[in-house]
Amino acid sequence: MTSTIDGPDMELSSGIAAFESKQFTTATRMLAPLAEQGNAEAQYRMAIMAQNGLGMVENQLLAYRYMKEAAEAGMGLAQHGLGFMFMQGECVEQNAAKALEWFSRAADQGLQGAMTTIGMMYREGNGVERDEEKAREWFRKAGFDDF
Repeated sequence: MTSTIDGPDMELSSGIAAFESKQFTTATRMLAPLAEQGNAEAQYRMAIMAQNGLGMVENQLLAYRYMKEAAEAGMGLAQHGLGFMFMQGECVEQNAAKALEWFSRAADQGLQGAMTTIGMMYREGNGVERDEEKAREWFRKAGFDDF
């Protein structure tokens, strides 16, 4: 007996597959309704497509909205993505404190990239007081022993 995926789960799986294979127009068509219903996986991918004009016209407000909703839902990758939006001033006004807050949330979930980014922020004094010891601490958390 085989189990089948149907309904929203099938749409999500198919939309993610389209996204991963760079069929962004198809991904947008399949993921947009799910994103509007609050699905964090769909919101995250829709944010990336809206931010970069993939499968749709670039839309920074939509990108920010979806990334923030997915981040607030607890999705680590979206928290990391929202951190970058704040750090770079993309889709939202640059705000280092908010960037650090969202990177920290992603790091709390074990995202190595977020830990590394926080380390770089402290090493470079990017939006935070330069602190080599804190930088090394974050690099060690990320699994890098030679910093």
